[in-house]
Order: sequence, then C-alpha cells, then structure tokens
Amino acid sequence: MTSTQLHRHAAHDWWRGATLYQIYPRSFMDANGDGVGDIAGIIQRLDYLATLGVDAIWVSPIFTSPMQDFGYDVSDYRDIDPLFGTLEDFSRLVARAHELGLGVIIDQVLSHSSDQHAWFRESRQSRDNAKADWYVWADPRPDGGAPNNWLAAFGGPAWTFDSRRCQYYLHNFLASQPDLNFHHPEVRQAQLDNLRFWLELGVDGFRFDTANFYFHDQALTDNPPSSDDYRSRGHPRSYQLLKHNADQPENLDYLEEIRALLEEYPGATSVGEVGGSDPLPAMAAYTAGQHRLHMAYTFDLLNSTGDAVDLHAVLARFAEHGEDAWPCWALSNHDVPRSASRWGSARALLALTVLCSLRGSLCLYQGEELGFEEAELSYAELQDPFGIALWPEVKGRDGCRTPMVWAPQRNGGFCADSLSPWLPVHAPHQSQAVSLQQEAPESLLNRVRKLLELRRENATLKTGQQTLISPSVLPKGVFGVIRHTPHQQMVCLANLEHEAGHAPEHDNAPVMLDLPALMGSRMPHGQHHDPIEVVSLPGMATPSLEAGQLSLAPGMAAWLVVPADTSQEQDR
Repeated sequence: MTSTQLHRHAAHDWWRGATLYQIYPRSFMDANGDGVGDIAGIIQRLDYLATLGVDAIWVSPIFTSPMQDFGYDVSDYRDIDPLFGTLEDFSRLVARAHELGLGVIIDQVLSHSSDQHAWFRESRQSRDNAKADWYVWADPRPDGGAPNNWLAAFGGPAWTFDSRRCQYYLHNFLASQPDLNFHHPEVRQAQLDNLRFWLELGVDGFRFDTANFYFHDQALTDNPPSSDDYRSRGHPRSYQLLKHNADQPENLDYLEEIRALLEEYPGATSVGEVGGSDPLPAMAAYTAGQHRLHMAYTFDLLNSTGDAVDLHAVLARFAEHGEDAWPCWALSNHDVPRSASRWGSARALLALTVLCSLRGSLCLYQGEELGFEEAELSYAELQDPFGIALWPEVKGRDGCRTPMVWAPQRNGGFCADSLSPWLPVHAPHQSQAVSLQQEAPESLLNRVRKLLELRRENATLKTGQQTLISPSVLPKGVFGVIRHTPHQQMVCLANLEHEAGHAPEHDNAPVMLDLPALMGSRMPHGQHHDPIEVVSLPGMATPSLEAGQLSLAPGMAAWLVVPADTSQEQDR
C-alpha cells in the first residue's frame, strides 16, 4: 500500500457524514509570486485545514485550460495547468494531505471540454474524421437558424455555428465550452479512462461538475417554457425548463459506470453537482442505493436566505424522493453569493450550526469559517464571463472568489503586498484574517472548529436518520429536525427570526417550545429514562429547559440529547 492510498483505505465509507472543504485554487494561497493561487500554496496551508477539523479538501479545477471559465474549460484532462504547478506538485499535495489525515477530492468537468481541446480541434475539421461525432453537432434549420430553442447558462442560444462543418455545435455554457456527445461509447470510455488516471495518482474521489448534463435528447426537441415563479430576472435560461438538454435517462446508466470504476479503488468517493429546473428529485435519484453517486448537492440551500419554512421545504422535497439517498449540503461555494451575506453576518455561526445538524455530508467553502461576506467589485474589476455578460442585473461570481485572507495586510497574506492579485482582496475581510481569529478564543473560526468537533464525535449527527419537525408545530421562524439512531436521538432547533439589535424590540423575545408536542411519539415516557441533556453549543447561550419547555431566543440554536425511543419511527 502506497502513502497516497492510506486515506482511502482507512475506512471505505469515510465520506458518509464527512465535512469537505472547498478550495478555489486561484484564490487560496499564492506561493510563486504571480498573484494567482497555486498547488504549492495549498500545500503551505494544509496544516490549517487539518486543525480546522475537516475530513477532506475539494480542489476546484487545476487542469490545463485557456481559462475562459477559470478551469471549467479543460484542454487536457491529464495535466496540471502551469498557472497552478505540475503533476509532481499535485503528487506532493496528495501525499501531504494524506499524512495529515485529509482526503483529496478533485473537480471533474466531464460534460464539456474547452474548444482548445485536441478532441474538439479534430472534431470541427470535418464530418468524417475520427472525432467527428465526439461532440454534439446538428444541421441548421431550413432558415439557417439554430437547431432548437435551447439556451446557454451564460446567456444566448446554446448553439454556435461553425463554418468548417457548416453545422452548429452545442454548448450548455460558454461557446468556448462545447458539449461532448455521451451517446458515443468512445466518449464515455475516454472520460472513464481520465478518471482512472487520477485515481492511480491517489485521489480520494471526484466532484462532478454539471453531473446531470452528460446526455441530451437526440431528437433535439425544444425545451418548454417555465412558469413565471421560476423565472429569474437577468438570467435568460430560467425562462425554459431544461427538459431535453439535462437529466436524460441515460445519465443514470453512466453514473453506474462511474461508480463501478470507483469501486475498484476502495474508499474512493463522488459528489455530483445537480442543477436544472427540478434538481431535488434528480439529486435523490443520482445518490439512491449503492450503485450511482455517493453524494450530490443542488443549489437549493446554496441560494437560501435562512427562512425556516423554505429550509423545511427543501429538505422535505428531497426526503420525498430519496429515503436512502445521501446529500452533501452546502450553504456557500464558488458559484453563489456567500452565505454570510444571504443569511446576514450576525447569523454566520447560526447558519453553520443549522448545517451541522442536517443528515448528510457537509461542504464548507474557503472563508466561510471566517464569516466572509460577499465582496463588492466594480465592473472594471470583474473577471467572471458570467458577470461581464449579464451586468448589472447579474453581478457574476467574482464576489465570492476574492482571495483568502490569512493576515491583516494589504493583500491579506495571500500574496506579497507589492503584487496585484488576480482579484482584489476585499478590505473588510482583513479584520477577519485567519491569524487574528486563531488568537481569539471566541472568534468565529474557533467556534466553527468546536462545532465541527461536536458533529464529528457524535454518530447520531454524522450518520443518523432524520425526521423533520413540521413548521405547523413550531413557532414562526423556528426550524427543527430530530436526528436518531437506535441508541440516541437529538432534537436540533434554531430560531431563525431576527437576532437582537437587528429587529423591532417585540421580535427579540425568546419563543417557548413544548418538547413533547414537537417530538410526539418519539418523546420517551415513564420515569425510567436518562434525563434530557442540553448540549453546550459554541457561541450560543445555553437555553433553559424546564418540564419539557424550552426557551429559545432569536438567533440562537439548541441541540438536545433525548433518550432513545423504541417506538415505530414516523414523520411529524
């Protein structure tokens, strides 16, 4: 067994209930002095992540790329872009991470490549070359227009005309990101071979970008329009349901091929990004059983603002479709405004406490543990093609991608102060620098460390079942779940109403919660059971519990350890 295999083999299901930490490498740490983060910079900061208490890192794309979409346009699936380092650097990263007990998950962008990839360069030359059918090509309509009405994520048609073939090619994202034709068996096998390459280098798994976009309807049927409540101003693709260019039945078969490959490498895992018009049922289907993806996530919680009813609705809809499915919940990533801005900075710890109470695996995004809010950038500072194309209605993703701040200095310790980083350091983040928070016992960083430790050491929270508490039996603004195993159950509650100092005085009063009413038949009866324990949560005032009545102030959370119930499990 090599050193690169140690983490994988430690526990076959290490990923279940694990906490992942997403690294956006351009913005994490610059070690070579060019103003862009790199693999050597990640290695320098691995000790920090090990002490944070996460189980694995997810590294966003580092493959060779022209960087039209910052690595999500791959021109070589088996090499590292010189901007980030070399394959030797990557091997050092894997080895050091494993020494620290951290798994390494890397992005895989299978659905589309860069238009600079050798495959596409060959494919576009003619209609009869060896790669002619490796991408999705279609003839124009009789009037010369695009083959159908499909729209691209970044605006405009999902089709671009190529004069060499006198055909259109499909691109669900940028025109420089042509979609591969997964109906072609050679394409499917080529991507499996690329996955095997990285597994042989010791990675512990993959995060699959746009995992539900591998296949398309070969009849190229027009997508139907969406309803008014689904449409998002400034985002044209939301005006149609992605019925024919995503979530095709063949996708499930290919996920099974991927899983079969991963099973050859004990402990290797997978997490899929599932977008589209109705992603929660797809997320459940993609992770159901033991033969598809291990985990998946949608944008439902990534877009949440901390409303208790909305949170319940997302979790309930997922549970409807996947009793044995396994989610990977996240509140922030490189594609959405930061959760501290959406939930409110005063609720940053509360948001993560709610996240840690949920069934599934978790993913933190760099800076989330520090309380970073979304950065404000001017149009001139933008790098993201999404924001540049759709400004000002959509400001793009640069606001969540600004550099990590390690020290309270001009460039935040991300790179030398004499340099100009690829995106400017957000000045308000300097007061939240890692070095400052590490020295403050009650900082958000240290509270998050304690929170992750509480979850990691409690099997009920990591892998227990989950029963949602209906909003109909909870006071307004309170969210709750019951986590349970045969040996223990925990009631996890959060008062998401306005915190003190940010709402009218009458809204700041604690609410009273009747624990027997909330738990119903799960509440133990009789005199012969252990007392209910109120867990001391970092940064939270310990609520009072008397005669089954719990007092919970706005902006506070409570975890209660309740003796195990042996009655039949049921939802409330």
